[in-house]
Amino acid sequence: MFFFRMIFRSFSRQFKRRLLIAVTVCLSATVSVAMLGVVFDVGDKLNAELSTYGSNITVQPKADAVVNDLYNTGGDANSNASGTSESDPTTFLKESDAPKIKTIFWAFNITNFAPELNIHADVNCASESAESNSCKASSVPIVGTWFAKTLHMDSGESTVAGMNGMRSWWKLDGSWPKDDSVQGLIGTTLASKLGVAKGDTVTLYKTTADGSRNKQRITITGIYDSGDSDNNAMYIPSSTAQVLANLPDSIDRIEVKALTTPDNDLARKASKNPNALTQDEWETWYCTAYPSSIAYQIEEVIPGSVAKQVRQVAALQGDVLQKTQAVMVLMTVLSLVAAAIAVANLMAASIGERGSELALLKAIGATDGAVSRLMLAETAVISLIGAIVGALLGSGVAQIVGHVVFGSGITMRPMVFVLVFVLLTLTVLIASFSSIRSILGLKPAEVLHGR
Repeated sequence: MFFFRMIFRSFSRQFKRRLLIAVTVCLSATVSVAMLGVVFDVGDKLNAELSTYGSNITVQPKADAVVNDLYNTGGDANSNASGTSESDPTTFLKESDAPKIKTIFWAFNITNFAPELNIHADVNCASESAESNSCKASSVPIVGTWFAKTLHMDSGESTVAGMNGMRSWWKLDGSWPKDDSVQGLIGTTLASKLGVAKGDTVTLYKTTADGSRNKQRITITGIYDSGDSDNNAMYIPSSTAQVLANLPDSIDRIEVKALTTPDNDLARKASKNPNALTQDEWETWYCTAYPSSIAYQIEEVIPGSVAKQVRQVAALQGDVLQKTQAVMVLMTVLSLVAAAIAVANLMAASIGERGSELALLKAIGATDGAVSRLMLAETAVISLIGAIVGALLGSGVAQIVGHVVFGSGITMRPMVFVLVFVLLTLTVLIASFSSIRSILGLKPAEVLHGR
């Protein structure tokens, strides 16, 4: 009873100084919970945010991948349609194999994908006779692809894949074409060159490998601005492009957008040679969403393919994530250091003012341990109150950061609160250490006689 009576009396005195300790711990807890909450949830959100600007994995036929590696002609993942080469592909993947991407171990990390058939065709924008019309262009890049194709998987689930989600940054005047139709999109550069407007019809002419000349009328549903040289291309449904080029069920490329974990030494080792991994390393790598492990699993399900991560996109995601997390962890550390200094100073001042009271306790028989526990208990109760209030405020701040920066809330994991309370406990103990040492040095006779 005496112990609890002393705690109650302590709360009734020096209220201002105790309040400052509570506020200091509260502010530190607020910053720590908010920053660590974002750190633990920022990975997927940053990857999702960055992946809106293009694919981070591309899938090609093995022969094309070998040529690209040999002559360094891989190029940007999102600029294939606007490349300088006017030759059509000679090796292909099967379009019917593309949905298998959603059957890999990391299927839920595949947020979107779109197959492509990149060909070239002559364009006549008004007349059935290309020879009699001046509004025409030769060897125009044509991309046959999906726009928003609904896929029904063997598991019974359905998913939507296509350029509608892969090119979310495009500025589109009009509407997206329908899959398996005779509609299409045209880039602003090509539209200006041909004098084509939304709603117009153009005719594509394509000489196939067997020497026949096919034609296909396309209704333009929209004009897009990609912000790069891709504006010189035309996008049409893959089925229409395959009929035009007489290449049934053929594609030469698949763009994949996946949520990935930044590369580390293990991932870099695996990307060079997965067979060099030990059994434990293999299991860790295969069961972690590294770009290289996702690419490897795609190769397993699509015959004759090579899947590669787009290094620029993958590196950007990893660098931004690591730097963002480093800044937030640094802010957390600084807030804890500031709290430790403030609590230490406040406790030292409190003990200085209460020297007579503590000396009296020692004079009537209280041991150094009992007096130290009294001060620690008082500080612990005050800090706990501040930490609880700070944790609630920090959760609110984290949600504000999430909605302002990422457009969605932050998932607060229980681990965050446990970690913050552990860190604050250590901080308060370290801050209290020097003050407790001064209690041990108190001599009741000298203090009570005013010496």
